[in-house]
Amino acid sequence: MVGVVNLNRVRKARDRAEKRRKADANAAFHGLSKAQKELARARAEKAGREHSGKRRDDKNGDDPPDEPGGSA
Repeated sequence: MVGVVNLNRVRKARDRAEKRRKADANAAFHGLSKAQKELARARAEKAGREHSGKRRDDKNGDDPPDEPGGSA
């Protein structure tokens, strides 16, 4: 003999599975997963830091600043 089945529990489980299936389809259709977006953001930040780290700073003032309206 089969035990008692809680119909609300079955209905909610079915609805959760359907929502998950729809969410997976939307994620595949609309683009990157959250992990992929975070990885791309982290890589962009790292590239920006590396680029800024290679920037030349004129600390001893050898080059005069650009003057607006100067002779060219």
